[in-house]
Amino acid sequence: MTDNLQLQQLVATCHWIGAKGWAPATGGNMSIRQDADWCWLSESGKDKGSLTTADFLQISIADNHALSGRKPSAETGLHTLIYRLCPDANAVLHVHTVNATVLSRVEKSPALLLNGFEMQKSLSGQTTHLDTVPVAIFDNDQDIDALAARIADHAQTHPLRYGFLLRGHGLTCWGRDVSEARRHLEGLEFLFECEMQRRLLEKP
Repeated sequence: MTDNLQLQQLVATCHWIGAKGWAPATGGNMSIRQDADWCWLSESGKDKGSLTTADFLQISIADNHALSGRKPSAETGLHTLIYRLCPDANAVLHVHTVNATVLSRVEKSPALLLNGFEMQKSLSGQTTHLDTVPVAIFDNDQDIDALAARIADHAQTHPLRYGFLLRGHGLTCWGRDVSEARRHLEGLEFLFECEMQRRLLEKP
């Protein structure tokens, strides 16, 4: 079994996400790594604001197989990809916030560049607002295997940090534990809201 405390923290984080309206209409999915081979991922179609530990399925990181036979989230392949690509990632959060969803469509380049915001320091390893923090944006795809392959190809030359955006879809972010993943989610969402407001106010 995975660390029960971490799973309980993940459930609490899911309730926090649900209360903020960041995973509407049963959208979004969250997971925690058990070990090198397995993770625990939220079951499909569940309201994130009322999840319990029983709503998480044990998933094979290698092939996305659910040990119980129950239906895991549609984006299972993205969670397992992150666990394969990022050995330090032990918790993954995928949300559908308005800011992330809209900015990912407004920004036409392959990355959203954040610069000049003090809250960039909420992201692990960032020590100054003077850095430019790129958040990769990938075109959405209902074929999750194809999407995961595109993300993996990108990561070979541009290692992923903190998270990425899916165009018109939302944000996926992660951390070394649930607390760090939650901090990255809250920090990125604040930065996205600031960037959205900046663009609106500076619009000619």
